[in-house]
Amino acid sequence: MRGLEGKGVLLAGASRGIGQAAARRFLEEGCRVFICARGAAGVEEAVRDLRALGEVEGMACDVSLEEDVERLVETAERFLDGIDVLVNNAGVAWQEPFLEITLENWDRVLDINLRGMFLVAQKVAARMVTRGRGGAIVNMSSTNAFEGEPGYAHYNASKGAITMLTRTMAVELGPHGIRVNALCPGKIVTPLQAEAEDPEYTARYVRERIPLGRSGTPEEVAAAYAFLASDDASFIHGELLVVDGGQLAM
Repeated sequence: MRGLEGKGVLLAGASRGIGQAAARRFLEEGCRVFICARGAAGVEEAVRDLRALGEVEGMACDVSLEEDVERLVETAERFLDGIDVLVNNAGVAWQEPFLEITLENWDRVLDINLRGMFLVAQKVAARMVTRGRGGAIVNMSSTNAFEGEPGYAHYNASKGAITMLTRTMAVELGPHGIRVNALCPGKIVTPLQAEAEDPEYTARYVRERIPLGRSGTPEEVAAAYAFLASDDASFIHGELLVVDGGQLAM
């Protein structure tokens, strides 16, 4: 991808799955990378695995806590000598019927997926504006922003909100040279998906709903992250890029 080499990239939610694949891809593109996730052990293991590819560091962070996010952004800026790209990937999901969702579960999903995304994006964008050299922000949404998949009312609501957060950020931050887009993956083979739903449900969904006949891989989503952050996407702004094997075409 053009224009990525030497850039400083902060990846929120990057100790495993799509986030770790994205960290690997940005390192392969010649970027310096800083990652975070909620668990310190997972971050440390991911950093050890990634160090052979380039300059990478990380820390534990709960993105729903403002003080954690402030510390994250300050630490990442020092390591990266300025954040050029934010990959806003942190998120949680699990499947449960609408009538059984507790207020605690509702709040937890919205706190991580929406509040956390807002906090990280706002604090990074403010520093990008002050620095005055623009940047790129890519938020993680989902095909669930467009269709109400049963059992995911809290997750669906959070991802629908992220689409409008992304578009509003694009309108307000574009004049500062900061491009903002979102990725909307469908079914991807990740630890999060495996934890969220029964394997038989996933297999049936893939068989009946995905024209390509398979789930996607973290590497395929990571490639889309790299594209949207690169100069190859220099006039793509305020968009929602779907990576779903044709799922929404059905």
